[in-house]
Parts: sequence; structure tokens; C-alpha cells
Amino acid sequence: MGHAHAASGLPGQPPRVTAIASLTPLEELDEEPFLVDSRSQHAMCARWAAEHGYVVTRELLVRSLRPDHSALWDGVEPGLDLFVAPSQRVLEQALTSVDEFTAECERRGVRVETVGRAEPSYDAQMKARVHRRLSMPTAGYDGR
Repeated sequence: MGHAHAASGLPGQPPRVTAIASLTPLEELDEEPFLVDSRSQHAMCARWAAEHGYVVTRELLVRSLRPDHSALWDGVEPGLDLFVAPSQRVLEQALTSVDEFTAECERRGVRVETVGRAEPSYDAQMKARVHRRLSMPTAGYDGR
């Protein structure tokens, strides 16, 4: 992964970013808070995209998805689209095979990047906010 070739977008149009987050069960919150906190994963990808002048056009929340699954590739165009995930660890949870996904991206002419920043540290209060947000999604609680 890295900047092997640049997604240049179409003239006047920035590259489109698909942000990949892992769908990790709430039961894993104590051991893997960042992997459970998909909102923070997507936010990290959005910051990376903005810093590079790109636009996040899709957010995927997946677990053990096959690299050839249509959910990944629907509407993806070589040279215009790229994938970004917060880290290798997130990709390993989100996909059945990171190596096969990377090869598929290369074959299709689509870049894949990882943000490469440190994951946030979660204290008890942060974990409690994530738990409330994920356990009460239909009660109108928005996590703030």
C-alpha cells in the first residue's frame, strides 16, 4: 500500500474515497475499542481524505468481506476512486484477505491506502459513550 500511483480524478473533480471500517461486535469493546468504534474509524478516514484534497463518497462498515464482493466494487472507477482504511488492523478485520484485496485493487487500477496514524486511547468514559451510541441507536441517541 502507499502512493504507488495517484488517483487523479477527472479534470476538476477530486478523487472519490471509499472509507472502510470494521464491523466489530460490541462485546469486544473492552479489548478492541477502536475496532468497535466505527464512527472514529470513518472520521479518521475523512480527516485523511480532507488533508489530501479528496472527498469521501462512500463509507463501508464490513466484517470478513470477500475481496471480490460487489459491495466493494459497485461504481468504482480506475483512476477516480480509491479505498482508505484507518490501519492494516482494520483491513484485516473488514476483509477475508488483505493480500487478495490489494491484488484485486492493483488488477483494477484502484489505489488502497491506510491512514497510518496511532489509534486513539480509550478510557472508561470514551468506552461508555461508544457503548451508549451502539446499544441505543433507535432511541435517537446520537453519541454526543
